[in-house]
Amino acid sequence: MKNFANMMKQAQELQSRMAEMQAEMERTRCEGRSGGGLVVMTLNGKGELAGVKIDPSLLEPGEAEILEDLIVAAHTDAKAKVEQMLQEKMQGLTGGLPLPPGLKLF
Repeated sequence: MKNFANMMKQAQELQSRMAEMQAEMERTRCEGRSGGGLVVMTLNGKGELAGVKIDPSLLEPGEAEILEDLIVAAHTDAKAKVEQMLQEKMQGLTGGLPLPPGLKLF
């Protein structure tokens, strides 16, 4: 019975650390860049859009298609950084064990 109590205590501690990590991830920002920095997209640690910066040179007539591609590329870059950061934080939280494939925390 003592092992069960210890196991429950560890589960509660893990749950508390997970809540802290999720709050930290919401405050964290990751920037994705494309076009040599002409488009910069900022996401929070949950992958939510927090900001977009577009160089004025891309706002010329006829540049819409290029701008659209750069926005997608910047988002992809930022999202990859968020996912990498989340993996690193989870490995620290789980003692180095990787997340199971397909497990999403947000």
